[in-house]
Amino acid sequence: MELRQLQYFITVCEELHFTKAADRLGISQPTLSQQIKVLEDELNTPLFDRIGKKIRITEAGKLLQQYSTQMLRDLQNAKMSIAELQINQRGTLRIAVLPSDLDYRMGSIWIAFHQLFPNVRLEIIPTIEIQDMVFEDKVDIGIGLAALPDQRLVQIPLGTESYSLFVPANHALAQRVEIELEELLQLPLILYPVGFVGRKLLDDCFQSKGWKVQTMMDNGSAASQLQLVKAGIGFSIHPHALLPALSDDELTAIPIVNHTPVRSIELLYRTDRYMSAAATMFISLIEKHFAEQAKNL
Repeated sequence: MELRQLQYFITVCEELHFTKAADRLGISQPTLSQQIKVLEDELNTPLFDRIGKKIRITEAGKLLQQYSTQMLRDLQNAKMSIAELQINQRGTLRIAVLPSDLDYRMGSIWIAFHQLFPNVRLEIIPTIEIQDMVFEDKVDIGIGLAALPDQRLVQIPLGTESYSLFVPANHALAQRVEIELEELLQLPLILYPVGFVGRKLLDDCFQSKGWKVQTMMDNGSAASQLQLVKAGIGFSIHPHALLPALSDDELTAIPIVNHTPVRSIELLYRTDRYMSAAATMFISLIEKHFAEQAKNL
């Protein structure tokens, strides 16, 4: 059963005359009759009673007319909704972001995007499984640490970020212009727990020098870590770019030298995914944000 046949059938129901219906459809009367016969054979029941030149819809025909009309209406509504989506950009854009400093460094992007596409719902999902969520089609776009190239993905580099030691602005260390990686081994550090992406990056950096970092506290929240730093409980290590995003005079970030921890950030999505105008604009906003951030550091 094809949509074209149902459209032919509905037209005959409306005209109750094969010749008039054929003229309206722009096809020959024998072609129309043959298509209706195909429908009747498939359903194994007559759809019209033919009385001379007049026809009457059978009970089976009335049922098919009811459902076909609704089906064609739903199809038209779907086409209109898709057209509206393309024009007004409705729907939801799902973004996976590392659950660390990245998720709240992008507040300005969420605001700018909403102003451009107020009808699009943004769903921000903090996760360390960025690639998996993109592959499994659970999100439209992922933003996280750069991974090995994969032909199934579009991977857009957003830049690299060096890490710094975050200390209270009133602490003696805040006067330092830089600090060596080895010196951090002697400090009370508050870091992400083992298993977090940011913690692994730092552990790998220390281990490459043959050192093992010891923490005084593991904490899975960047905001909570920084509150503890401001309270004088300990020190923390984060990308230097976090400091200007915080605009917090109570904190100072000291660049780490002699084997600086560095991370690369990328945006990724599946190569087979259709990217709407809203998604394309979101990507543009992200690229611009990271480019401007790099200039200001």
